[in-house]
Amino acid sequence: MAAAARKAAVAKKAAAAKRTAKSSAGSGTGKRAPSKAPAEKTAASGTAAKRAASGTAAKKAASAKKLTPAKKSAPAKKSAPAKKTASVKKAVPAEVSPARITPAKPPRGESHTALVRRARRIDRELADVYPYAHPELDFENPFQLVVATVLSAQTTDLRVNQTTPALFAKYPTPEDLAAADPEEVEEILRPTGFFRAKTKSVMGLSKALRDDFGGEVPGRLEDLVKLPGVGRKTAFVVLGNAFGRPGITVDTHFQRLVRRWQWTDAKEPDKIEAAVGELFPKTGWTMLSHHVIFHGRRICHARKPACGACPIAPLCPAYGEGETDPEKAKKLLKYEKGGFPGQRLNPPQAYLDAGGIPAPPLGAPGAGSPVSGSPARGTG
Repeated sequence: MAAAARKAAVAKKAAAAKRTAKSSAGSGTGKRAPSKAPAEKTAASGTAAKRAASGTAAKKAASAKKLTPAKKSAPAKKSAPAKKTASVKKAVPAEVSPARITPAKPPRGESHTALVRRARRIDRELADVYPYAHPELDFENPFQLVVATVLSAQTTDLRVNQTTPALFAKYPTPEDLAAADPEEVEEILRPTGFFRAKTKSVMGLSKALRDDFGGEVPGRLEDLVKLPGVGRKTAFVVLGNAFGRPGITVDTHFQRLVRRWQWTDAKEPDKIEAAVGELFPKTGWTMLSHHVIFHGRRICHARKPACGACPIAPLCPAYGEGETDPEKAKKLLKYEKGGFPGQRLNPPQAYLDAGGIPAPPLGAPGAGSPVSGSPARGTG
């Protein structure tokens, strides 16, 4: 019993000692608690920092997601203005023609020397295109030419050529026409229009030739312009083509083209004649007139110029005023360029060799209307 009591006492002491140790350890931890608290706080702050970091990362990711559509839209910005503009620029020349024509820029500030060079180059190009250029009125002598030129006002050379055979068959000389019955002459000239006024003019000039010049057409400008119905234009046609004396024929076609080419901005025929005459040597004036008039009738028309088929388009400041599509422009070509008859019933052999077709006589099928869409007016 005593032994058991001792064991129990020892066990109590041991238990008490353990409690004491625990209490002392508890009091020790109380002192060290502050050291553990910062650690916990540090752990907590670390956790918070991790959470903040993750939150920041999330925000960055979110902002990155928001920025992603902007990056995707970047290609749209590149394709919108730049690529569309480039495609438009490429499409325009393709519609004009496949690198066949390079239109000239308007010659702003062009010097007189540059103008002379450009004008003469245009004439050389036209001479290559129309090596057969000629007066488009049928005539066999100066008298027939002066009468035909007077009759060509306000009508086509074709209609004059279809009318004069009957006139000259009945009245072959100035003396014959001067003594004719006006009513009979009017009836012959009726197809040319304004036949009463034209009858008065041709009979008047025939009387002047008979009375003042011995029945011969004079070869001087100052004499020709004294004849009824004969002005400078008609006089230069006669001098250049019947006498071989240079002259510039300023008809409606000539006036239109030289202004389009910016050779001059004058509108009066005499001023145009003077301005253009300064650009070329006098010896070339007659053929220059033929080249320009041929081009005006065949390609560079008043209403619808065939710009897409024009051989001098690179030299022309007015390129683009007419049809620029080559295929459509070809349909606008007239006379031999379009495969149609010309204006002369008896054209020069060179014209026929170049593929030109003689005009039909008056009364022939299709002869009652202008052939191949010929202009409403002849040489002006």
